[in-house]
Amino acid sequence: MVPSRWKQYSVLPGFGLSMGYTLFYLGLIVLLPLSTLLLKSSDLGWAGLIEVLLDKRVLKSYQLTLTTSFAAAVINALFGFIIAWFLIRVPFRGKKIIDALIDLPFALPTAVSGIALTTIYSRNGWIGAPLERLGLQIAFTPIGITIAMILVGLPFVVRTVQPALEDLDLEIEEAALSLGANRWQTFIRVIMPLVLPALLTGFALAFARSLGEYGSVVFIAGNMPLKTEISSLLIITKLEQYDYAGATAIALGMLALSFMLLLLINGLQSWSSRRIKGM
Repeated sequence: MVPSRWKQYSVLPGFGLSMGYTLFYLGLIVLLPLSTLLLKSSDLGWAGLIEVLLDKRVLKSYQLTLTTSFAAAVINALFGFIIAWFLIRVPFRGKKIIDALIDLPFALPTAVSGIALTTIYSRNGWIGAPLERLGLQIAFTPIGITIAMILVGLPFVVRTVQPALEDLDLEIEEAALSLGANRWQTFIRVIMPLVLPALLTGFALAFARSLGEYGSVVFIAGNMPLKTEISSLLIITKLEQYDYAGATAIALGMLALSFMLLLLINGLQSWSSRRIKGM
């Protein structure tokens, strides 16, 4: 038992100093850069800001970015859970190699992955050519954009769900089976509620990562206005035209949409966690 006189000491500094360091770091790294979006966008005025955000090309880029990011996050949540389950529950040779490959998108430059995906899924690519003969085009379509976002977002789901599955007590599953539940009922009513907060966290991280992706998407998208132009590319286009106010206005709108969606997902995660604690 730790003596009571030791409890007042801590390796880390006290609340006041820790809070000061935290606010200083967040302000310098996060809040200060984001505040420049507001300051630069204010040059347009409210009327100019609304005009930029309601532009047909901007709205189409928002729609494309949000839909492809959401689709990629949903696919990653499904298959990321399956991969994490496979790595945790199934013993096999070469597991460490496959486990290391999951982190490859973290280390691989996004531009390299974008070029590789474009080469594979183009009309003359290994996968794109057979699909093209079947009437399905991947590169330079929203499907190709979604595939690129799946690539960069998969590790977030797998690495978030893995610890939750490792902490899952097998005795709970055995108890459910002994009480007459079949495998499907055990998965839905026992396993899934316990893993759901981690799965939602992985989904949110993968979704947020896809929203801001540029390097791996810019090559396979084709960058056709009103068709395959994502918001990050449109921002770069505005910057190249020296339209800094317009670029920051588009970024500000994307930031607001992303924040609202992530806030909703975090709310669902919090509700799921409270529900599990109340069980």
